[in-house]
Formats: sequence, structure tokens, C-alpha cells
Amino acid sequence: MNKEIDLKDKFLGSIIGCAIGDAIGEQAFLHTTKEELCYVIEKSEQLYYTDDTAMTIAIIKSILEIGDIEEKHLGDKFSIEFYIEPWRGYAPGPPTVFDMVRKKGISYSKAASMLFDGQGSFGNGAAMRVAPIGIFYHDLPPEVLYEKARLSALVTHSHPVGIDGAAVQAMAIAMAIKMHPEDYFFREDFIEYLIQFSRTNQIRDKMKIVKDLIEQDLSPKMAIIKLGRSVAVHESMPFSVYSFLKHYDSFEECLFCAVLHGGDRDTLGAMACSISGAYLGIRNIPEKWIKKLENFSYINDLCLELYEKYINNRRF
Repeated sequence: MNKEIDLKDKFLGSIIGCAIGDAIGEQAFLHTTKEELCYVIEKSEQLYYTDDTAMTIAIIKSILEIGDIEEKHLGDKFSIEFYIEPWRGYAPGPPTVFDMVRKKGISYSKAASMLFDGQGSFGNGAAMRVAPIGIFYHDLPPEVLYEKARLSALVTHSHPVGIDGAAVQAMAIAMAIKMHPEDYFFREDFIEYLIQFSRTNQIRDKMKIVKDLIEQDLSPKMAIIKLGRSVAVHESMPFSVYSFLKHYDSFEECLFCAVLHGGDRDTLGAMACSISGAYLGIRNIPEKWIKKLENFSYINDLCLELYEKYINNRRF
């Protein structure tokens, strides 16, 4: 018999988990062992997040204001967050898009499509911030979830791989939120569904490698070798999924796996922990970390508003 799922707990878990993974991942650039990182976290008065969380917050605000994903509204929210706090660690792509929109009067998606000699970005920026899409649309048909993730990505990432990476990340979160952590977790089924859900060879092939890594119980060091660790979404998001599947029953171990093996550590943490938080809920995230998260009360309140909006939308 399936146990009742506490959706509010999981909404909070995914977003707060994302922010904590982001903030601790940022610390991991300088403190690269578990012992050192734990010491620094313990001594820190606050855990500061980066653009990963800032853009996640912008998506929540956009959904709260208009109830859906719309390019211009979301792009404006991203842009506002950037110009208020440009020091959050943004990669050059989004600010370039925002600048082109302001100076040329073109759409966000048009500006995004002009990046990288007209190919668009296939970085992990659209995937790192997609947690609100995964939780808010988790119970809608897969093709609808994919479309919402695609629309959220297009504002800054127009390359098919960048879009696909964001959609697969959103689906991982959507699947995790529907699962009770006390039920048996079929890891092979979870990754197999993501393989089938993906639409590009680059993402699909890496998801197949994740499946092999989990089935063979291979180490994170081997996973990094096989998956890569660049800012390209097909060389980062799959390792986040691996980190979650490797440590699905522990938020802490999932986080440490994601951030302590090189690469884009804050974004790896944000992606892995948004899945872990969606699965385990906020009740299974260490309270000592939650209390130190920058702007926790503000983010928590936004999450609660998003949950209430979800409940009200589904009620009718």
C-alpha cells in the first residue's frame, strides 16, 4: 500500500535543497575534502548562494505572478535579479542576453539563439534553476512538463542539448517528488525513464552511462571519467543524477558526492540536491544547514506560496 506523500515537505525540500547544494557547492571550490568542507560549514555563520538559486527564485516569482511560464515575464524576472545582484557569479551568457534585449529590443529567446555563433548555449544554466518547474508541474503529462522546461530554458539556453538537459533534470525532480522515501526505490526504473524521456543523443547517451554506473556500483571517480565534469549540461547534469541515485537515502551524502569531485561544484550541488530534497523532503535536510542558509525565511515563504498556488490550481 502506498504511503501518503507530504507534498509541502517535498516542495520545500527541493527548493531549499537546491539552495543549500548551491551554497555548499560554492564553498567546495576552495575546500575540496569532506573534512575540510564540513569544518568550514560548521564555522560559517551563513551559507551564501549563487546565481543558481537567484534564478530559481526568479522562476518561482514568475509562476506566482502569472501562474505559468511565459518568456518575456520570466526573462524580465531573471534580468531584474541580475541587475540587483550581479555579483552572484553569473556565467557570461545570461548577462549578454539581458544586455542584447535591452539595447536591441529583441526577445530573450532571439538573443539567446545568437550566442555561440548562432548555436545557442548548451550549458547547465537552464538545468540548475529548473526545480520550480519540476515540482509545480510534477503531476502533468510528461510532454507538458517537457514543454514548460523548454520554455524556461529558451530565455537563455536555446541549444537543443541545453533544453533537453533542463527537461530531464525537471523530470528527475518530478519523479522524486511523487515517491515516498520509505518505499522501495527502484533505481534502474528511475534512470530508464529518464533515458526514454530525453530527446537528444548527447543527454540520452550520458543517461545510459549513469544506468551502467549505478548497476555496476562504480565509484564517483569512475563516474566523473565516464560522464565528464564541464559546465556543458550533458557533462554535469548526469553526474548530479548519478550522485542522487548513488545516495538516494541521504541528502548529506548526495551533496558531498556531487560537490567534492571537481567540475562546476555549486551547480552540481544545486542540481543533485534539488532532486534529493524532492525525494526526501525538507525534514531530512540537516536543520543546522537550513538555519545558516542565506535568506532562508524569504525562500521558505516563496516555496510555501508556490505550494499554495499549486494546491489552488489543481483544486479546480
